[in-house]
Amino acid sequence: MAASAGRIGFIGLGMMGLPMARSLIARGFRVLACDTADAARVALAEGSADGVATFAESPAAVAAGADVIVLMLPNSRIIASVMEGPDGLLGALRPGMLVIDMSSSEPAETRRLAALAAARGAAMVDAPVSGSVTKAKAGTLAIMVGGDNTAFAQAEPVLKGMGEAIIRTGDVGSAHAMKALNNFVYAAGLLATAEALRMGEALGVDLGILTDVMNASSGRNIATETKARQEIINGRYAGGFQLGLMRKDLDVAGSIAEATGIESPSLALCRTLWKDAVERFGPGVDNTEIHRFLGSRTPG
Repeated sequence: MAASAGRIGFIGLGMMGLPMARSLIARGFRVLACDTADAARVALAEGSADGVATFAESPAAVAAGADVIVLMLPNSRIIASVMEGPDGLLGALRPGMLVIDMSSSEPAETRRLAALAAARGAAMVDAPVSGSVTKAKAGTLAIMVGGDNTAFAQAEPVLKGMGEAIIRTGDVGSAHAMKALNNFVYAAGLLATAEALRMGEALGVDLGILTDVMNASSGRNIATETKARQEIINGRYAGGFQLGLMRKDLDVAGSIAEATGIESPSLALCRTLWKDAVERFGPGVDNTEIHRFLGSRTPG
């Protein structure tokens, strides 16, 4: 695949986007990137052979130089701006092109933009990722993909340049929905774990043994397995996923609850606590700091 790989457009060289673009380069792809940050462009070019990492000044210029374009941006509002704004992608799309939205976007907005791309003869799939920056660097992300068979076949070789587990989820928009719902369930498990550890601490029990008990029993979840001992008990708080990103995913899940009319009191609680935690600590701290936030709320 690497020898015949073409140029992939890549818009968004942030915390996850930069290592994902580097992973593509490591697997033989050439990347035509676009990002507003000079430091991100320098970081992508550093260590790359001449001509492997090139740069465009606008999304439209990316579309002019690549048939497959990856978007890794903060939210649906910015995705819409990149697609529909001045020098945006939409007006430059050609028949047969593919846009891969790997951001954590709102499903309804994804479907709207996919319809606009289809009207120009292009396709759009949603392909959000699960995994930390470490997995992005290693190219071992889990990637959910929503889209039809033709678009998936076009996207799959590119996605395999960044991920290990590629999971088809259904029609376009379904992957963004499943990513948000998955992260809600993770947040609920992390919240319960953090609360249990706080109560255990107040009781004076051994938190390491409490973690062992949960992991050997029905309370086991990804937070007890990979966050309790590794990030929370030792106070490291460096799991690799920002507090603000978790809040954003919870808000997307909230939009799904509203659209479906499903009451979700546990989701509402998570949204409130993560909103308050972001206001207290800022969006850039690690998501596991929800444990520290709970401690700051405890009297005495």
